[in-house]
Amino acid sequence: MFDCRVHGKPVPQDVLGAFRDSTDVMADAASLQTRMAEDGYLFLRGVLGPSSIAMARHEVFGRLADVGEIAEPPVDGIFTGRSSRAEQHADLGGFWQSVSEGPALRRVTHGPEIQNVLATLFGEPARGYDFIFLRPSVVGRFTFLHYDFPFFARGTKNVVTAWTAIGDIPTTEGPLFVLENSHQFDDLIEPVQQIDYSSKESPQVQMMGDAIEFARRRESKLLTANFAPGDIILFGMTTMHGSFDNCSPINRTRLSVDVRWQPASEPVDERYFGTNPAGTTGIGYAELNGAKPLTEPWHTR
Repeated sequence: MFDCRVHGKPVPQDVLGAFRDSTDVMADAASLQTRMAEDGYLFLRGVLGPSSIAMARHEVFGRLADVGEIAEPPVDGIFTGRSSRAEQHADLGGFWQSVSEGPALRRVTHGPEIQNVLATLFGEPARGYDFIFLRPSVVGRFTFLHYDFPFFARGTKNVVTAWTAIGDIPTTEGPLFVLENSHQFDDLIEPVQQIDYSSKESPQVQMMGDAIEFARRRESKLLTANFAPGDIILFGMTTMHGSFDNCSPINRTRLSVDVRWQPASEPVDERYFGTNPAGTTGIGYAELNGAKPLTEPWHTR
């Protein structure tokens, strides 16, 4: 039984389901590829070690504590409701890039553990995008259902998102969910694949309505888990996903990070690579929700 809300509404148990756990086949390329094809995702427990996750969590929340957004001790992730970020940092994009490039965080996002999993899945060496999406989500925030295509597909369409829990994320605190079988919804996927992915615009690929009713119309479920530190979920560009509302009773900020990976041999989308990646819109880390103080509203992608 999961306890979660989406867009402010309690999610009925008949609409909820659990991810299939693929941890037992994590070293088996054929099994990973088969399950990805069948489910559109791979849920893997404990890929990252607890010490690496704890160091990354302390590093990120320590930076946010420095600007008054997270209370002491930072590792608890308790939101203060205040921020001096804009007063301390004139360049908010630069500040967020420096947080996103912290060495402890990068040890989690691009370290050998996750690198090996993606290489096994691809059947060849894997390359992680330099531009990452670090997501501290305070109480009340959520993400609408959406596809990741076409945002990262200028180089190759063979791109996989790796979403990592940086700390415990129970369903009450807004973890990621996947819409069951959405990678087979050709009537939705085909129009998305026609979008001009070479554009700098951010195309509309979100389902802005009621996710519960949408799942029911599709005879589908919202699949999720109570995430433990270092759990990851991998999914393709045409798997629809979102995140539940953070309803933490102690005002804890959910911390996760998502990184795109591709086979190293295939062409790259230059917008997301290099020492100062431009990002989707060309303004780098300033385009991300994370660049805004936690006290400010943000759009929900």
